[in-house]
Amino acid sequence: MQSKRSLEVLLSKLKFFEKPSLMLEQYATPSNISAEWVWGMAMKREVSGRVFLDAACGPGILGIALLLLGAKKVYFLDKDEIILKICRENYAKIKEEYEVGEAEFILSDITLFDAEIDVVVQNPPFGTKEEHIDKKFLEKAFSLAPLVYSMHKYSTAKFVEAIARDFRFTITEVWRYEFPIKAAFAFHKKPVKKIDVGLWRMERMIK
Repeated sequence: MQSKRSLEVLLSKLKFFEKPSLMLEQYATPSNISAEWVWGMAMKREVSGRVFLDAACGPGILGIALLLLGAKKVYFLDKDEIILKICRENYAKIKEEYEVGEAEFILSDITLFDAEIDVVVQNPPFGTKEEHIDKKFLEKAFSLAPLVYSMHKYSTAKFVEAIARDFRFTITEVWRYEFPIKAAFAFHKKPVKKIDVGLWRMERMIK
């Protein structure tokens, strides 16, 4: 990828959710946010040659961006079989045109995942439908890797700070975005609703 913009354009051409699940809070990370997120990681030399978990991967936008920027391997994990199939299709499409690293697709609950990885990236459910699901994702991420990037509602900042502290992780940076959610369900009254979200970069403290 020659630029962040070229990465964004490529990601925008991938398949997204066709019939998102309300209970699973399936909202794909927009291509512009994904490109900025992963491009920033690459500029910090956190991508090339590393192994990642894309937790609650959905259509795999984050993980595919990582592979395009030199990741060695990405585990794509989701509990929805239908969206994991779309994720596979997106990876296959990219692999036809680019030399990218390895991908492994795992249909599983986040709590059951176990593999050696370097970094977790995740945009998990916000916890508005299944209470504390966001906590499960953070706890697992902190147990797996020394570096975690995780997106949550900005209103939950104190919760993210507290659990990071409990697991001896330091929050090094926080980015704030207006996350656009397109109308997908009957109760949505606007074509696009914007959610105030934060992206936290967290590192395990050195003992």
